[in-house]
Amino acid sequence: MKILIADKFPSAGVDALAAIGCDVTVNPDLKDELLVSALRDGGADVLVVRSTKVTEPMLDAGRLRLVVRAGAGYNTIDVKAASARGIYVSNCPGKNSVAVAELAFGLLLAIDRRIPDNVADIRSGIWNKKEYGKAQGLFGRTLGLVGVGKIGQEMIGRARAFGMPVVAWSRSLTDAQAEELGIVRAASPVDVAKEADVLSLHVALTPETRGLVGKEVLGAMRPGAVLLNTSRAEVVDQSALEAAIDEKGLRVGLDVFEGEPATATGECSVPIASRAGVYVTHHIGASTDQAQAAIADETVRIVRVYKETGVVPNVVNLAVRTPATHLLTVRHRDRVGVLAHVLGALRAAGINVQEMENVVFDGAEAAIARIQVDQSPSGGVLETVAGNEHVLATEVIDLK
Repeated sequence: MKILIADKFPSAGVDALAAIGCDVTVNPDLKDELLVSALRDGGADVLVVRSTKVTEPMLDAGRLRLVVRAGAGYNTIDVKAASARGIYVSNCPGKNSVAVAELAFGLLLAIDRRIPDNVADIRSGIWNKKEYGKAQGLFGRTLGLVGVGKIGQEMIGRARAFGMPVVAWSRSLTDAQAEELGIVRAASPVDVAKEADVLSLHVALTPETRGLVGKEVLGAMRPGAVLLNTSRAEVVDQSALEAAIDEKGLRVGLDVFEGEPATATGECSVPIASRAGVYVTHHIGASTDQAQAAIADETVRIVRVYKETGVVPNVVNLAVRTPATHLLTVRHRDRVGVLAHVLGALRAAGINVQEMENVVFDGAEAAIARIQVDQSPSGGVLETVAGNEHVLATEVIDLK
């Protein structure tokens, strides 16, 4: 199996992929047309990326079977185009959770104690203990979470260590789960913002979360409150954020921001970073050695399982619900040609198979095929299926 890694990747991960019999090529500089050419000429089966964008022309260029995002989010991959071409997309959720939570709390401490400004003044020969001795402190202040996935849950443990109560919202969070986590569940992001001294964002970028934190949420925040965004820039309406900074004195810690450079190094212009009380980092939330090693290990696991079994762990682009309307079950003797006979009967009737599995019973004498189809097989089709001497019984279940 040929693997192309088009981003920086730990050497231990490269060695591990080679150890399971993969032909591995690493070129972190491949982007845009260069990556298209490499996929076309190199014949990679699997593409591994971190921040590199994967576009439709790249998916068309070669013979890709799997794209692995060596990280949690996958918004840089054209998942729709991959799905249309039958190419798996997988990711490594949760492996950078600790690193992101650590950075979020680092930003919070930096904001509360104005650590970067302290350091900058000392380096410039300025002593101002009178000014920098002013700080609110974190103990007893409420941490609000928008998103309670793996990163959000890492935030909860750290908040508890700092003596901060937690109020949170997530689409999937229930009262029972909130009780188990020792937090208060809010009904909406606005309700979280109303209660929080610190609002921290930990949601994936989806059509539903784009611009989620806009005028309404920011308007509900308390004057002088802290906003942390270590998720995705597009989750926040930046113009609304800038207005809230001016109007309410919000203090802000951002690891992601509008207009973020696509390259690893170079010049940048980040106007929001010039505002007092706003600290911006270089999108480094997942960039610890520990996190990268964990992500590399998970990437290797995904490739190994796929290579050995054909199953893709953490796959993100399989249909949750297919167009199937009926389930045809066929109990049959485990003999050559039985399934070909069944599928031939369905094809002759113009019935499309959406999903199918064939489970063999102990002893390999009998099996049962479960076939999801897009219309109900007629009595005639069932008679044709049952006409094979090795078919024992059929049943049709309406899935609607």
